[in-house]
Amino acid sequence: MNPQLLVDCIDVNTHFGALHVLKNVSLTIRPGETVGLVGESGSGKTTLGRAILGIGPVSSGRILFNGTDIAGCPPGARAGEAAAIQAVFQDPYSSLNPSMTIEDILIEPVIARGLASRVDATAQVRKLLKQVALPTDAAQRYPREFSGGQRQRVAIARALALSPRLIVCDEPVSALDLSTQARVLDLFIEIQERTGVAYLFVSHDLSVVRHISHRVAVMRSGEIVEFGECDQVTARPAHDYTRRLLLAAPVADPIRQAERRAAFQALEKGN
Repeated sequence: MNPQLLVDCIDVNTHFGALHVLKNVSLTIRPGETVGLVGESGSGKTTLGRAILGIGPVSSGRILFNGTDIAGCPPGARAGEAAAIQAVFQDPYSSLNPSMTIEDILIEPVIARGLASRVDATAQVRKLLKQVALPTDAAQRYPREFSGGQRQRVAIARALALSPRLIVCDEPVSALDLSTQARVLDLFIEIQERTGVAYLFVSHDLSVVRHISHRVAVMRSGEIVEFGECDQVTARPAHDYTRRLLLAAPVADPIRQAERRAAFQALEKGN
């Protein structure tokens, strides 16, 4: 494996019965970078994220994490890699136990893996809350007492509790309003600059991916159809599917929006 790569997915295939969901997918993630994975619903992007996390099947191919093949291995069989790969999901409310305080939510993964005593883990809560810009008194409150954006900050803090090298972010801002989206995206960027964590950032929204990514992979029907530097893919795409995704994204200017709609329709007619 290239020592400059943290993750190297090589010809990954996933079948659900007769349905071929991932088709020879190859994708790399470097230490400390964000790779945006964008595509329409049903394109296979969440399936790939779950395969990297070890909570989704791999029929064939390899997923190298720091040189170790983890394809098809559940988190419990991954030794140190399990803690090194964490996740932030789309709906923070459903991913947080409503009966637990924020403090208990944050220290649970640390204690469960025997990485610290409860006293030592509790002492880290203040640091985690500070990392995600939440007040220290949040520790004794419950998820229902927070807004959607604040709950997502809690979910990010929980992912950071184990000092991961990679976080798989599966549509982490799609349930938030636009202003909250921007603040949470900026938080992801600040955390990355401070900790060096890498992200696989899964989204259907190319404008969101463009805001946060260093490189972008475009997935369609289980295949990566375009993969390259963010500026290249989002400004000068090589594939018609990527062009359609760009033109389908709404803009505030009604004149530009009309022009984009006309260009999108022309591209559709040409295929």
